[in-house]
Amino acid sequence: MPTPIIRRATSDDAEALSRIGAETFSETFAHLYPPQDLAAFLDVAYGLDKTRRDLADPDKASWLVEADGEVVGHALAGPCDLPHPEVTPACGELKRLYVLRRLQGDGTGSRLLAETLAWLERDGPRRLWIGVWSENLGAQRLYGRLGFAKVGEYEFPVGEVRDREFIFRRG
Repeated sequence: MPTPIIRRATSDDAEALSRIGAETFSETFAHLYPPQDLAAFLDVAYGLDKTRRDLADPDKASWLVEADGEVVGHALAGPCDLPHPEVTPACGELKRLYVLRRLQGDGTGSRLLAETLAWLERDGPRRLWIGVWSENLGAQRLYGRLGFAKVGEYEFPVGEVRDREFIFRRG
């Protein structure tokens, strides 16, 4: 397979971005939630209206990963809205970063992460934040290698379920 292409998403990509968001979240986490909770969450978090609002927001950026003409991953970054007392309007956040399981481990996710972090720091270094599921040890190790450290935690709602989420910060 050729090396997947990473590109900034545009308003024309709203449907593809909405679809890959729901697909990758489900592939990763669907086993954790009752179907009605998952469906409600996906509708709110990855619905077409939400995706269009994110794409239209000049303070946010989204990326698509494409392989052989198929969308296989995505990322979203923008102002930080994690519930931590040290978050300021100047802070940036990696909000989402997913690639389909079959591409994990081939470097695509690392390339997508580098692209996203570079965009967040395009005007110079600043404090960056990431929320990560408490059981995602691989992501926590990766973020640690990139200079992020755990500075808090909160409950992340998926329908009626509340996940334990860690807050990581760099800078």
